[in-house]
Amino acid sequence: MSKTSILVTGGAGYIGSHVVNQLGKAGENIVILDNLSKGYKEAVRYGELIVGDTADKDLIMRILAEHNVDTVMHFAAHTIVPESVSNPLKYYSNNTCSSRNLLECCEASKVKHFIFSSTAAVYGEPDSPAVTEETPLQPINAYGTSKLMTEWMLRDVAHASDLRYVALRYFNVAGCDPEGNIGQSTPEATLLIKVACEAAVGKRDKIYIFGTDYPTPDGTGIRDYIHVEDLASAHISALDYLRKGGVSTTLNCGYGHGYSVRDVLDMVNNVSDKPITIIEEARRAGDPPQLIAIVDKIHGTLNWKPRYDNLEKIVQSALNWEKKIAAGGGYQKT
Repeated sequence: MSKTSILVTGGAGYIGSHVVNQLGKAGENIVILDNLSKGYKEAVRYGELIVGDTADKDLIMRILAEHNVDTVMHFAAHTIVPESVSNPLKYYSNNTCSSRNLLECCEASKVKHFIFSSTAAVYGEPDSPAVTEETPLQPINAYGTSKLMTEWMLRDVAHASDLRYVALRYFNVAGCDPEGNIGQSTPEATLLIKVACEAAVGKRDKIYIFGTDYPTPDGTGIRDYIHVEDLASAHISALDYLRKGGVSTTLNCGYGHGYSVRDVLDMVNNVSDKPITIIEEARRAGDPPQLIAIVDKIHGTLNWKPRYDNLEKIVQSALNWEKKIAAGGGYQKT
């Protein structure tokens, strides 16, 4: 039998490409499946890229067999929260139904390990500003619900088979590869640090603060921001955990502390060449004042050591990537 492989779905996208980069540097055998609707061929620096969709059962079965896949890392998903509110069926189709299709193929092919890209959106508007994995799950949009439904499917498939999994609930992912080779180029991105850095290089003429009257020290919302490189390394740690016989588990993936919207915008202003224009608006429905990960479980379960827990490092890497794009050095759709 040939060497086993790791299938990375959505591996040409923002987070997936950073994980592929780390897997490749570690010498892993990788095959990437991405339909390139949001991802970019140039972002895939290791492994074999197959252009296709997780809804294509025949294609997935062929990949699993031909590449002797024993591990799947599943990133392929729609991720824009406002769009999930206006077009929920798009999210249930791709994030839930296609994940079900992928899991069916994995079960039939005896895939051993599954690492799932989940989200803190499964918590909705929690009563407490800091959440554990046991906090009640009450998503308020189709994005969060579609991801939670996949968590449930994973749980049940693992109970009925030999598949073991780690589901990582991401908090606010930000930043880019510090080496500048890959970065966040998601069209119509909504993540604060990304759009603030776009404003800093002139791609946007202003940025909005939604809510300045929250019960927080400066009145703006506080979030747990995690550098994409540390998030990617958590997947490598999860893979090592499963290979060593770890049981299926779900883990918050953040730093355990937060920064306010003003903290972030102040930092962007500090590291950029010119100040950004900021417009203050009323609160948006569904935005909790604070959302912070309690991360005792991930540190107790995985041998994971974050390296970029620093707002300036996060913002500087994101800004460097935006400057590269502005200078014509980003990805190009083909």
